[in-house]
Order: sequence, then C-alpha cells, then structure tokens
Amino acid sequence: MRLWDRFAAVIGGRNVIIALGGLYLILVAGWAFMPTSPKMSLVNTHIITSFIGGSGFLLLIGGYRLPRTDIHPRFYSTIAGWCLVGIGVMLVIIVLYNFQPGPKIANPVRSVLILTGFSSVAGYGVGTYAAQAKTHARRLERQNHLLEQTQRQLEESNERLEQFAYAASHDLQEPLRMVSSYLGLIERQYGDELDEDGEEFLDYAIDGSERMKEMIDGLLEYSRVDTQGNPLEPVDLEEVLVNVRKDLELQIEETGTTIKTGELPRVEGDESQLRQLFQNLLSNAIEYNSDEPPRIDVSAERDAEEWMISVRDNGIGIDPEDQDRVFEVFQRLHSQEEHSGTGIGLALCKRIVERHGGEIEVDSTPGEGTTFVFSLPVVTNETDNHSTQSKSAST
Repeated sequence: MRLWDRFAAVIGGRNVIIALGGLYLILVAGWAFMPTSPKMSLVNTHIITSFIGGSGFLLLIGGYRLPRTDIHPRFYSTIAGWCLVGIGVMLVIIVLYNFQPGPKIANPVRSVLILTGFSSVAGYGVGTYAAQAKTHARRLERQNHLLEQTQRQLEESNERLEQFAYAASHDLQEPLRMVSSYLGLIERQYGDELDEDGEEFLDYAIDGSERMKEMIDGLLEYSRVDTQGNPLEPVDLEEVLVNVRKDLELQIEETGTTIKTGELPRVEGDESQLRQLFQNLLSNAIEYNSDEPPRIDVSAERDAEEWMISVRDNGIGIDPEDQDRVFEVFQRLHSQEEHSGTGIGLALCKRIVERHGGEIEVDSTPGEGTTFVFSLPVVTNETDNHSTQSKSAST
C-alpha cells in the first residue's frame, strides 16, 4: 500500500476533500475582511471572492455527497489525492512562472488561491472518474470471483453426482445379475411345471430385469461421458457414419431404411462418443418411424468456428410440449409396448454434444418428422475442410 493510501486510510479521503473545501471557504472569508487595493473595484472583489469561494463550495458539497454516489469508500482517497495533485501541479507552475524573466504575478496570494482552487476542482473531477473506474473494476473482480466460486462449486457438485451415479449403477449390477441368473434358472428347471399365468409372470420378471440392466448400463455410460472420454482430436464424420451404418445394418435392412448424406466434415471430437451420438440419433429415427419406410438425411453446414450437423427423418415427430424434455434422463414419451428403449439415449446425446462445447436442438412437427441439429467444433489450424458437395447413399 502506498504512503498516501496509508495516510488517507487514517484520516479518511472524504475528510480530506471536505477539509480542502472548508479551507477555501475560510480563506475567502478572510479575503472579504482584508483591505482591498484602491485599484480594485467592488465588482472585481466579488468576482475573485466567488472564484475562491465557489471552488471551496464545490469541494465541500462534493465531499459531503460522496456517500450518495456509487463510488466505494475505499476509493475516496483517490479523489482526495487527485485534488492535492491538482493543487501541487498548479503551485509548481506558478513558482516556475515567477522564476522566468519578465513580468511577475501582480498579486501572488490572490492568484494562488484562485488557480489552486480551480485546479483542485479539476482534480476532483479527474479523481471521481478514476474512483468510479476503480469501483467498477472492483465490482467486476468480485463478480468474477463469485462466478468462479459458483462454477467451482457446480463442477464439484457435478463430479460428486457423477461419482454417485457411477457407484450406484456399478453397485446395482451385481444384485441385478444375481436376480437375472436365478430367473433364468427358474425358467430352465421349472418352466414346464408353471401354468399359463406363472409363465406370464416369469416373462414379466425376466423382461423387467433386462430393461433394468439396460437402464443401469445407460446410466453408467451417461455418468462417464466427461470423466472417461478420450481427448478431442480430428475426427472424420464420414468414417464415423460408415461405422454406425455397419452397426445398424440389420435394423436398416429389416425396416428398409434409406439414409442420404451430404459430404461430412472433419471435426474436433471424441470418435467413440461421436459414434455413439450418431448411432442413438439414427436408431431413434428408425425406431420412431411412420407407416412409410424410414428416410434419414444427414447434412453439415459451416457456421463460423462450428459445424452445424443436421439429422432429419420422416418419422412420427414430437409434440411441441414434449420437445423441452426429450433430452432429460429417463423421460420416455411412449410406453414400452409402443416403442422399446430406456429413455436415456437423447440425454446421452446432449451430454456428448455439450462435452464437445456445442449445443443440440430439436425441431419437429407431429406426423411430419423430426430434425436434430447439433454443433461440433471445427478442427483447429485446418484450412481445407471438406466441401459441401452433396452425395447420396441408400440402403
């Protein structure tokens, strides 16, 4: 801390300003009672008095009103310091002027009072601006600190939630595996002895355990998107889509699905997670289809430092009131009898896209299909990305 800050902290910067204003008012009062030169008219005396008194009055009122401004009290000393700097600079100028050859100041006392009064008011204005800037900077610093603290708390909270989700899903696997094993054992050894209701009940139990296993596996995968992901590196989305089509080959053939793609770019990403992203979106487009064979269009468009990837289908669509919750965990829009699934696929897609620094949105009209649009980062330091010439491939 500077010497002036220590001094001002003791006596208070606002007190210094008020004291300066009071001093000039006292001096102007003394000036009024001093005998004046016969050469000075009453009007000149009043003008000089108003100059000196006006400066004192402005400083006094300014110091008094400081608490009503948005300036932090910590920076009152900045204003007081600039007032004193203004006075000091003006005194130096006056002294240097008197040392130069030629005519001198006729009335040094009067000139000092007037000029230092003006310079102190000017210093008050400069100091006020500087104090406001420091107050604003301090406020921003505190806000940034609070934001960083909040972000750190959120990250810690998310990490704890991920650890809990991982531990819970991991620990549930063993008892569920035991339940599934015993259900299978009952079916093999006692299946012939069960009546129709018993077989139905056993089928429900086996189906429930299988769906529970799928949900636990999905939750486990969801909880590990950030912690178990690979480093982001250049990935060719065309290769990713080729691999996804191979994974879904049986489903594509059975449903007569047609997949049309434009030439896809290279992006900065995690190849395994992007493969999971496309696989979930394409399998959903095939699953939630209308009476017609599924048609899927995959395209890409450059937007500044991002690639906007679109996956459009001709399926049953999503109601507008449900579009905000399709990315939530375990939010199913259809019964298990209508469409199978765990309700975690789109939530996993959103988590993967966010891990890549992008966003995903859905645009859908019931009965007219659905379009998912998500952003992925452009490969850094790469100037020659794939062109956007379109090509088609059908299955």
